[in-house]
Amino acid sequence: MATVELRFSAQPEHVRTARLVAAAVARRAGVDEAVLDEVRLAVGEACSRAVGLHRSHGITAPVRVVLNEEEKAFSIEVGDGVTAAGGAAGEPGDGAAAGDAHESDAEGEDEMGLAVISGLVDDVEVTSGDDGGVIRMSWPTASAVALP
Repeated sequence: MATVELRFSAQPEHVRTARLVAAAVARRAGVDEAVLDEVRLAVGEACSRAVGLHRSHGITAPVRVVLNEEEKAFSIEVGDGVTAAGGAAGEPGDGAAAGDAHESDAEGEDEMGLAVISGLVDDVEVTSGDDGGVIRMSWPTASAVALP
């Protein structure tokens, strides 16, 4: 039961590092080699989404990535600082107008990113609360595969 936690500033160039670390930890946890590309792509998409949300909402807190090696599964949580109200964690929402073109573009990109992640990962959960949003993804490990 190992846990690796990454925190990085919301800069697009750090997404690649998060992808590489996620793939390395997934491989060590026993995720099937054939699935590692999906892990890399899903983590890249989730981290890119978090970076975009941080930048569009002016959040300076780091993006959080938690990689958990469990008994029969490997999970990754990518957290952003955008609360359910649309502001930074610990701050009220900014009250931006719903018709704002920039906001609707960001929402479209957000939905597209979530659609890509859902297509790559069978077990995905998206939550949003007072501490920000979290995308939780998990994959079975070799120890979870039952032998006949």
